[in-house]
Amino acid sequence: MNIAIVGTGYVGLVSGTCFAEMGINVTCVDVDESKIDSLRKGIVPIYEPGLEEMVLRNSREGRLSFTTDLASVLDDVEVVFSAVGTPPDEDGSADLKYVLQVARTIGANMNKYVLVVTKSTVPVGTARKVKAAIREELDRRGVDIPFDVASNPEFLKEGAAIKDFMSPDRVVVGVESDKARGVMERLYKPFMMNNYRLIFTDIPSAEMIKYAANSMLATRISFMNDIANLCELVGADVNMVRKGIGSDSRIGSKFLYPGCGYGGSCFPKDVKALIRTAEGNGYPMRVLKAVEEVNECQKRVLFEKLSRHYGGALEGRTVALWGLAFKPETDDMREATALVTIDLLLKAGCEVRVFDPVAMDECRRRVGDSVTYASDMYDAALNADALLLLTEWKQFRLPSWGVLKRAMREPLILDGRNIYDKEELEEMGFKYYCIGK
Repeated sequence: MNIAIVGTGYVGLVSGTCFAEMGINVTCVDVDESKIDSLRKGIVPIYEPGLEEMVLRNSREGRLSFTTDLASVLDDVEVVFSAVGTPPDEDGSADLKYVLQVARTIGANMNKYVLVVTKSTVPVGTARKVKAAIREELDRRGVDIPFDVASNPEFLKEGAAIKDFMSPDRVVVGVESDKARGVMERLYKPFMMNNYRLIFTDIPSAEMIKYAANSMLATRISFMNDIANLCELVGADVNMVRKGIGSDSRIGSKFLYPGCGYGGSCFPKDVKALIRTAEGNGYPMRVLKAVEEVNECQKRVLFEKLSRHYGGALEGRTVALWGLAFKPETDDMREATALVTIDLLLKAGCEVRVFDPVAMDECRRRVGDSVTYASDMYDAALNADALLLLTEWKQFRLPSWGVLKRAMREPLILDGRNIYDKEELEEMGFKYYCIGK
């Protein structure tokens, strides 16, 4: 089976590589010539565990190729996935210009039946616009070539994307015809050998499922952060509260971990886009507006705890940050708490020393030389008046406390992910703050 995937960002490259791993012939398409040249040389532009090895293997074995010319592959493929970016517009709504550009290119160059599948996270109604754009181009050419559109939202967790794709807990596909359903069943059959997890819906429902899923997860995080902040005021321990409510089978324990705010490429963007979609249909998403507000405030929590500790006197102090990516196992800093924290610390007159296992180059690209880039986690803490943990990378979980205490000017730790033991650290002479305790 031959398919094309347009867009070699996170979703497109992971999806294309995993399809190729299952024996499908995949052509990845991108307008960025330098990115395509790099991929042809085996240079992967994003960090995702295991991805580089899979790209190299499938490229070498001829199942995965790269091009900048979508028109040149349309005669050879049965399915075209659109996995291009949908960045937030100025009002927070999803910008569909790249999605519609792909649709118009397909309509202007297709010569036989093709199934056009939207993989990008897009608002309800996008498939209708894609269909109209393709039809408009066909009418302009004066031809009547059959085609179908479908929606196949992705549910990939950065840091575990390959496992999520190769062994999905569900695959959601919105279709309008039996033929499209048959094609998608054949495409995903290799991934469904042990358990049938393919869910077919109408297209608007498939488009909504992605936004609703991410918004629910974001809601759970913000809810627990709200509870954590209240726990601090009333003397409760949020970790005990989390275990108590998570043991309820109706609630469950996932995404009930308080912290210093969520970030990344999905939750913030998708919450905003769903709010704007609702507003465009005359409905206010009151819960999601509160979710967004709580999260923005939560990204300031560690800075505010630090400021209170020093009575607002932060100017001239050295502050170390452990973790820059929005979560472990990725170099993605989109909407990361680290960006907010760095900005607040610099404005307060602090010297900021940072370390992250993989996101140092991304941080340098975003904030330049306004911070000091440490060679390792202990170098970051050298002469620091405080250490802020922002990302729970495994190597940060059990540091050498003796080395750390000797390196720091003052043994002060602010734990934004609640991974350390308060009593243990206080026994060793550290001052310790966390979330919700």
